[in-house]
Amino acid sequence: MKIDIQNLELIIAIAGFVAGIVAGIVLYNLYLRSKKQLGSQIIEQAKREAEKVRRDAQYRLKTELQQKRNAFLREIRQKEEKAARLENENIRKEKTLRREENQLKIREARLENKEKKINELEQLLYEKHKKVDGIIDEQNKKLEKIANLTIEDAKKELLKNLESQAKLEAVQLANEIKEEAREKAQREAKEIIAQAIENLAYEFTMESTLATVELPSERFKGMIIGREGRNIRAFEEATGVKVIVDDTPELIVLSGYDPVAREIARIAMEYLIKGKNINVNSIQQMVNRATKEVNRTIQKAAEETLQELKISDVHPRMKEALGRLKYRYSYGQNMLQHSKEVAYLAGAMAAELGFNVNLARRAGLFHDVGKAVSNNSEGSHVTLGVELAEKCKEHEIVINAILAHHEEAEPIHPISVLVTAADRISGSRPGARRDTLEAYTKRITKLEEIGNSFEGVAKTYAISAGREIRVIVEPDKITDEQAMVLSTDIANKIRESMEFPGQIKVVVIRQTITSRYTDDYEEDFALDDESA
Repeated sequence: MKIDIQNLELIIAIAGFVAGIVAGIVLYNLYLRSKKQLGSQIIEQAKREAEKVRRDAQYRLKTELQQKRNAFLREIRQKEEKAARLENENIRKEKTLRREENQLKIREARLENKEKKINELEQLLYEKHKKVDGIIDEQNKKLEKIANLTIEDAKKELLKNLESQAKLEAVQLANEIKEEAREKAQREAKEIIAQAIENLAYEFTMESTLATVELPSERFKGMIIGREGRNIRAFEEATGVKVIVDDTPELIVLSGYDPVAREIARIAMEYLIKGKNINVNSIQQMVNRATKEVNRTIQKAAEETLQELKISDVHPRMKEALGRLKYRYSYGQNMLQHSKEVAYLAGAMAAELGFNVNLARRAGLFHDVGKAVSNNSEGSHVTLGVELAEKCKEHEIVINAILAHHEEAEPIHPISVLVTAADRISGSRPGARRDTLEAYTKRITKLEEIGNSFEGVAKTYAISAGREIRVIVEPDKITDEQAMVLSTDIANKIRESMEFPGQIKVVVIRQTITSRYTDDYEEDFALDDESA
């Protein structure tokens, strides 16, 4: 079979062309495959580098946020301390004004008592004059019989003889009545107050806006904060209390001005730590559980207090506010215990004076009820307490006692005065309240500065927690008589320039040491003079 050479060449050319195409396709596929593998490697490497950059940026951001948080917490603490100092300063100023107002009222009461005694004396003098007139009539008759004197002459003679004696007797009688009335009033007042406070004494706890919660281990701090701070934000939003997580080992701090909210937060945090499952859902559940528990405690405290004092027919809102005082402190004194104490004191004094004991106890118990709602409201605790009492339709004497115990209204009944007195006794009794270390140090320093400010004083020492100061004078500049005057001057200056609980004893010490020598023996003489 003869093959056409031209056709064969064509076939060979076509076959070569096809083989070239096939080889090109194979080479192109190999190129694409290698390029794809290289791209995958580049992408994988880029992902790893991006992940590393993201982790580094997240770490730096977290560190920066933690630093800013710590700075913010320090700023909060400083502001809280400054606010507490300002509040203490305002309270001291208010106390000064109230004390001055009380002194004015006491003086007014004394003047009224003096006027009353003067009226009684005038009545006694009137009766005495009537007796004198009777004696004069008898003497006139006797004189007329004996000396044949006229009535006018007899009157002149009798009046001349009896005038000086009658005046002397009247003055002596007036002095005796005044002294007897003064001693009787002081004795009865002391007996009433002593009987009222005989068995009353309660513990105190220092007021604070912070609460601490112990942790089983340091890892719980991370659980409390949560991923990107979710848990701690959820907890703060649910309770209204700030959570401070610092470098203190196995301890966190809860900060808030509302004592009830702070207690709810503390209990809820303890539940979360005990359950070891801290997330957004469990936080809300534990906060709800803690809220119910605190509400039950508030209700129980109010009911036990009312039952103890035998007070009934109390509006539910007044009862709730009374129970909330369980978590409120003022100058370290628990407000619920303070209110109970005032109620007992007012009731005891009312019983001695013959007033309504139950009403006096009721007024004393609710006199500070406004402090239970003053954390989240504007206005003083007196204003808030009056508003609450009026809404709950309390007795007008109870409302007046709330106003009058800080002199914002005149007492309309003696019970209001008794509540004010009981409040003063409860707040000023030993152990009821205590100052901060800073205030105590300032008071001691001020006492010593006052003593040293007088000429002739060598050194002043404040002792017995500031209840006594001892002033050592230079004997060559101050005599014994001047030492006695100096003690009075120092006491007056302390009274005018300082606020202090109770009394401060001022002791002025003047010492002179004299030595004499003889041929046979030696004598030492020492003289210590104290004037208080």
